[in-house]
Amino acid sequence: MAVKLYIVYYSMYGHTHRLAEEIQKGAATVEGVEAKLWQVQETLPESVLTLMGAPPKSDHVPIITADELGDADGFVFGFPTRFGMMAAQFKAFLDSTGGLWRTQKLAGKPAGIFVSTGSQGGGQETTALTAITQLAHHGMIFVPIGYTFGAGMFEMETLRGGSAYGAGTYAGDGSRQPTELELAVAFHQGKYIAAIAKKLKGSG
Repeated sequence: MAVKLYIVYYSMYGHTHRLAEEIQKGAATVEGVEAKLWQVQETLPESVLTLMGAPPKSDHVPIITADELGDADGFVFGFPTRFGMMAAQFKAFLDSTGGLWRTQKLAGKPAGIFVSTGSQGGGQETTALTAITQLAHHGMIFVPIGYTFGAGMFEMETLRGGSAYGAGTYAGDGSRQPTELELAVAFHQGKYIAAIAKKLKGSG
């Protein structure tokens, strides 16, 4: 039976969505792993999103429910930062997982994190760090990428989002898109956590 890896994200301007796509591609390279993209429900009204200049959400990525989350063997969660923490839309989704918490349905399952921030000091590490509390209460196993990506983690000449916690990008004013290096880190993260999810399920 295939290992189910769910890449669940919230994206307002498309940056997190782009990283999610690359993570899915990386995960798909691991034999026996089925990687699926999901987005969480938007909580802002359309009128507010229009004023904020947010583009339409992808029609090709389904909106996940808390119950569907329990079907996965592993996860990669992605979200933009809001003052150094995950966006409220993703937090609202996690707040709806009380039933899964009560039964510890997610306990023992691996989970990674990826982020998007507006600037270099905007929370690349703190957004991931503060999200770990959500994983801990569910009993999930946090899987950081560490420095497994290799030399690219030490790149100093090119602006690069991401950290030992997971892949990341800088959105700036919204016009900046993930670079090839940032996408490469995302691809690596997908492949890395997919392999770990496969090992964990195989040893269960």
